[in-house]
Amino acid sequence: MGYDARPRAGEEAVVLFDGVCRFCSGSVRFILERDSGHRFAFAPLQSPVAGRLLQQHDRRPLEQMDSLVLVENGRCSTRSTAALRIVRHLSWPWPLLSVLILVPRPLRDFCYDVFARNRYRWFGKNQKCFVPLAEERERFLE
Repeated sequence: MGYDARPRAGEEAVVLFDGVCRFCSGSVRFILERDSGHRFAFAPLQSPVAGRLLQQHDRRPLEQMDSLVLVENGRCSTRSTAALRIVRHLSWPWPLLSVLILVPRPLRDFCYDVFARNRYRWFGKNQKCFVPLAEERERFLE
């Protein structure tokens, strides 16, 4: 039986991330440590779960996806919007950053894209996808 690409009961949002990017894996760890309500589930962009979620939301194929993705309440957000929608649900003081949503999206996404293009050079690349700790595995869809 395959995952149908909908969040499980009690999970309102799914974060799709680049599983081989060291910065992205660190970001997932950051979210896990500050998501006390266990709102977020996670899946690497390289996984079949992510492929199905992206397809359901008419998003680009994985090989063209260079972004953080948040699927929340039937809505798919990417890039800076996804990051800002995530921080609003983290423990204090991180929700304060969500005020940056007021910055025009083209400007936010330009900054996001510059960072995304350089993330492997600045932080490196893992040989395999992020592996969660045993106590975190239930939060990962694959």
